[in-house]
Amino acid sequence: MHETDTRHTILKNGLLIDPSNGIEAVKDIVIEGDQVIEVCDKAGAEKGDRLIDCAGLEIWPGLIDIHLHVSDLFEIHTNTAYGAAEDGVTTALSPGAGNTFMAPALLGAEMDRGLPLNAGVFLGAANVLGTRLNEEELIALFSGTLGQEDRERKLSHNNIVNRTAQYAVGIKEHMGHFLLPDEKIQKLYTITDQANLLFTSHTQDIGHTLHLFEMAKGRHLHLGHANAAGCGTDEEAARAMKQVIDLCRQKEVSGEFVTTMLREGGGCREGLKMAEPARQMALEALAEHVVTILVSDGQNQSTMKGFGDTRDNIPCLLELAENKVLSKKDAVALMTSNPAKLLAQRTKNEEWRSRYGHLGIGAYANITIVEPNRKHAVYVLTNGRLVSFEKRYLRSGGRAGYWVSKFQTKKSMGIGELPMYDIK
Repeated sequence: MHETDTRHTILKNGLLIDPSNGIEAVKDIVIEGDQVIEVCDKAGAEKGDRLIDCAGLEIWPGLIDIHLHVSDLFEIHTNTAYGAAEDGVTTALSPGAGNTFMAPALLGAEMDRGLPLNAGVFLGAANVLGTRLNEEELIALFSGTLGQEDRERKLSHNNIVNRTAQYAVGIKEHMGHFLLPDEKIQKLYTITDQANLLFTSHTQDIGHTLHLFEMAKGRHLHLGHANAAGCGTDEEAARAMKQVIDLCRQKEVSGEFVTTMLREGGGCREGLKMAEPARQMALEALAEHVVTILVSDGQNQSTMKGFGDTRDNIPCLLELAENKVLSKKDAVALMTSNPAKLLAQRTKNEEWRSRYGHLGIGAYANITIVEPNRKHAVYVLTNGRLVSFEKRYLRSGGRAGYWVSKFQTKKSMGIGELPMYDIK
C-alpha cells in the first residue's frame, strides 16, 4: 500500500508522553493527513488504514530543535537534515551566523524540493544590518509590511530574496564569528523587540554575555548553547556557569543547554566538554526549571558542528528521567512543548503553541516514537508522513517538511520548483 493510499495512520498501544496535555499513559493516536484527529484508549481501524504497533515504545511529540546547524553554510554531501530526522528531530531552526537574507530562499527551496523535517532559520546579525534598509524599514520588513519598491531599492535586486527575506524566526548575534559595536547591538534589540523575533546570542564568553544583558534594558535575550560557558574556555568553568544560570533567572532572559555536554562522559564527544562541577550546576538548573530548553547545535554529519550532536538528544532526555533530575514528562518537554511555548511568546504566533510541541487534536502530526532501552527513535513522522524507521531515512517521506517562521506555517515557499527555462 502506498502512502498516498492510506486513509488513516493509527499508532497503537504506545506509551504517550505529551507534557503539554499532561498525558503519560498507553494510548492510540489517529492521524489523518498531516494532523492528529483522535487520541483514545482504543482506536478502531477500517480498510485502508495503516497500523503501527507501538507496544513497548514511547510516543513523544516530535523533537523541536531550535538550535541545529542543518544544511548550513557549505553542506555539500553530508545530508544533515536526513541524519537529524533519523535522530527524531521533526522541526529544526538553523542559526548560522553567516545566514544572509538569502537563507529563507535557499533553505526554503530545499524544503520545497523535499526535506524530511520542518525547517526555519535565524539570520546572522551582521548580515541583517548590512543592507540599505534602516531600522524602521527592517522592522517593517520582518513585520511583513515593507513595500516591494523599498525592497527592490534597498534590500536586493533578487525578486525571490525580496519575497522570502521576512520568513525568519529570529536573529543570531555571534561573538565567535564577528564582534558588533554596541550601537548595532542596540539596533538588533529594537528590531527583534518590535518585529517579534527571537534574539539569540552565542553564549561562551561570560563577559560578552553579561554585556549583552546590560544592553538589553528589559528586552528579551535568549542565551544560545548557554552551557558552553561551563567549558572553561574564557573564564573558570564553574564561576562562568553560575553567572549564566543567574542570568537565566531573570524574567527577560531565556536559555538553552546542549544535550551532548550534559551527558556523563561528554556524549558523542563533539566539540567542547563541560567541567564536571559546571555540568552538575547545569543539571541543577534543569531540575529547578531555570533552564527549560535543550538543543543539539550540531548533527553528526554536519560541517558546522557546533558543540553537540543530534544523536545525544533522545539519550539525554531519557537519562535526565532515569537519574531523577526531572520527571519523564518534564524531560520530554525540554525539546517539545517548552521550545514551542517560547517561540509562541516571542513571535506572537500562537500556532507554535496550538499545532507544535504536543499531540492533541488538531496538532501537526510531528511524532517521535522512542525505544527507551536502546535510546533511539524507531519511527519518526513529520506532518503525518513516515520519514525514518530504525534510524534509516525513508525516501518516501522526503517531502514531509514545511517552512516555519514568525508567521503561519508555509507548506510551500513556492520557489523550489520554479522552472529554469520557460518553453512556450
